[in-house]
Amino acid sequence: MTYWSSETPKAPSRNRFNDSFFIGYDWVLITCALLLSIIGSALVYSASKQRLFDAGINTDFYLQRHIFNIIVGIVLALIVSRFSFRTARAYAIIIYGVAVVGLMLVLVPGIGKSQGGAQAWIALPGGFTFQPSEFTKVALITLLAMVLTERRDSELVPDDRDVLFGLALAGIPALLVLLQNDFGTVMIIGATLLSVMVVAGVKLRWIYGSISAVILAGFIASKLNFIKDYQLKRLATFVDPTLDPLGAGYNTLQARIAIGSGGWFGQGLLSGPQTQGKYVPAQRTDFIFTVAGEELGFLGSTLIIFLIAMILYRLTKIAINSPDRFGRLAAAGVAGWFAVQTFENIGMNLGIMPVTGVPLPFVSYGGSSMFVSWMALGLVVAIGREIDDRVTPLIR
Repeated sequence: MTYWSSETPKAPSRNRFNDSFFIGYDWVLITCALLLSIIGSALVYSASKQRLFDAGINTDFYLQRHIFNIIVGIVLALIVSRFSFRTARAYAIIIYGVAVVGLMLVLVPGIGKSQGGAQAWIALPGGFTFQPSEFTKVALITLLAMVLTERRDSELVPDDRDVLFGLALAGIPALLVLLQNDFGTVMIIGATLLSVMVVAGVKLRWIYGSISAVILAGFIASKLNFIKDYQLKRLATFVDPTLDPLGAGYNTLQARIAIGSGGWFGQGLLSGPQTQGKYVPAQRTDFIFTVAGEELGFLGSTLIIFLIAMILYRLTKIAINSPDRFGRLAAAGVAGWFAVQTFENIGMNLGIMPVTGVPLPFVSYGGSSMFVSWMALGLVVAIGREIDDRVTPLIR
């Protein structure tokens, strides 16, 4: 059994690539992502304006960078969408290798950059940084989808060797991310891979075993001091933020106050007392949803959740109607990733999930997250472009 070759490509019934440049694109999916990015730009500007003004820096500084990140992300998505999605399958091992090398470089002194307690960035010229762990999410989705669809008979579920091989390869980058002290990303990666395995139809013992292994790994990591004291305090204050209201529980308390004060219609953009008073830390990144809650209110926050829900629906639709099993698993993996990361980000803003420091897809400030989110969207759009439109889809 060989894992380095891809299955014979199956040409779509109609060559969409020769009909029109944008034939087959899911415009509902793309429009929802664009609207989220536009809303995110307004929220990033509001979250950073007063802080930059007080520091004597151009108040458009983060807004300009955020818009630049969005443009680059859209260009990357367009490039990815122009290729057949089977290209990602053919180069899955290479993509995986690049991701692992990036994760290793982060741990090299002088190359890796630490921020917020995690050494997860590589410093680039011009003051920019790159976070390889974000790229790893896409790499692992394509890798596991390739391994679990190696069998040519679509009626056969992956056997134990396929699953074990895929998990072994996935464990290497997961360990490297854990060494970077980025437990939140490890959690997202684990949940994403679990969603791929469920859709692939692996035996239940692998699902239960993987969940048990994650729990065991967390216990061992805490005993070996991989999980730092401040992370354990975050877990404790998640249960009761008043245990440390000026320390580990401060973010959660201020986030709740900000969201709770928004009411139905919000305080108005650039008018939120918590946001403009700089009470909520990391507000343009991890706690961007608090700006929406305070300044756009319940209705504005609901709009963000609705747009994300529409993205998840369209991703699921493409996954179910995918022309082959690799496309189905890849699209399902992206949907699982966005769903879990959204739930964790909004959940920690609302105080129903522990603070782990993960961005809100298409909304939070951050180049690496924005680039990879749009690239993943481009991959799923490429899958959707090759769906046979002469066959009645399972989901319209």
